[in-house]
Amino acid sequence: MWQIKNSAPVPERTTAAAVTGESKVADVARWTELKVELHQRLLDEINLSALETMTPEQIRTEIGDIVQDQLALQKHALNLTERRQLVSDVLDELLGLGPIEPLLKDPTITDILINGPQIVFVERGGKLEETPVRFKDDRHLLRIIQKIVSAVGRRIDESAPYVDARLADGSRVNAVVPPLAVDGPLMSIRKFAKTPITMTKLTELGSVPHDIAQVLSAIVQARRNVLISGGTGSGKTTLLNAMSAYIDGTERIVTIEDSAELQLQQRHVVRLETRPPNIEGVGEVTQRDLVKNALRMRPDRIIVGEVRAGEAFDMLQAMNTGHDGSMTTVHANTARDALSRVEQMIGMSGIDITGASARSQIASAINVVLQVGRLSDGRRRLMSVSEITGMEGEVITMQEIFRFRMTGRESDGTVVGKFEATGIRPKFMNELSDRGISLPAELFRPELAIR
Repeated sequence: MWQIKNSAPVPERTTAAAVTGESKVADVARWTELKVELHQRLLDEINLSALETMTPEQIRTEIGDIVQDQLALQKHALNLTERRQLVSDVLDELLGLGPIEPLLKDPTITDILINGPQIVFVERGGKLEETPVRFKDDRHLLRIIQKIVSAVGRRIDESAPYVDARLADGSRVNAVVPPLAVDGPLMSIRKFAKTPITMTKLTELGSVPHDIAQVLSAIVQARRNVLISGGTGSGKTTLLNAMSAYIDGTERIVTIEDSAELQLQQRHVVRLETRPPNIEGVGEVTQRDLVKNALRMRPDRIIVGEVRAGEAFDMLQAMNTGHDGSMTTVHANTARDALSRVEQMIGMSGIDITGASARSQIASAINVVLQVGRLSDGRRRLMSVSEITGMEGEVITMQEIFRFRMTGRESDGTVVGKFEATGIRPKFMNELSDRGISLPAELFRPELAIR
């Protein structure tokens, strides 16, 4: 079916014997060069339209035969394991994302961090580790980046040297190329589980105590407006996904994101995604544009993946005009810092509004602030639950209802601590009662342990 016209020599690869140091690096480089060379020949010679009519097994068989023929021309034999691995790698180059395809398939990996063609890190269990994965050169890595961004209608080049995109499974991708990236193309991939992480799973992992999960469920069902705050990689979107499961399936939900990654399970969900400007610099659609448009779509709740700029003002307006139960996230290290960040974003909206008026908008729109964090042992955890109670002069008043208190550290570095109530009964308890939602009063007593 596929004909190879030319039989140019292919690079040799050393045997698969275990080696270390420079020998191992050289071996990886030769292997990478071999599979990239074979991939290029396949692109030059095969009928790509034939792929659409073939099963994966047929494709694998055809490529296996071609690889074997090419290696035989050089009298360079690989054992069966090596041949299968080479076929798999060439398939990844042809149909997938090249060297990182195995990393994308590994369920234990949460982040893939590519610092140029020769340095690839991953995160497992909250810890970073370097991998032996390598790209042939900058052009090889850039080709993979172009493959990703073009699939979602975006572009990256010298005139637009950075981009946010997503993979087909919803994983979030950020890429930067020269001249901004000094040492070659860079790419970061935040993977998402094939199945969304539920609140039950978060309680099993120890990220959210079981008792607090009850409180979060009540907050969502009572249609309190929620702001989730935390640093990069602290689990903001994961918590937002888990909490969204408590939204009634009869409600109309509109989600707004830069790169669509939320995994809501309800039937009535409308997903909106921003669009960057085209090559002529026109056609951009921002989060702020989408929030404004969402108000005309009869939403019951609006969920903004993350507020970063002027859309914060429009989000607050939505929360204040009948769209109770809306949720969003923000980058901040404490709950109080989160409110300051939102106030700064209002200033970025171009609206002529005083600081006091902005804080008044925040106090009336947001009901609950959840702070999440990643501990030094790599685990992600809900750190505090706070309630906004109003204004005192020109200051937003807020009270912490629950908090995580670190008590020590195990010999292996694992952080030891406990979640505790501060003893303050939240004002939203009245709202819960009005909606027929009850929570045990003892949950808020500081002398009782939170499970």
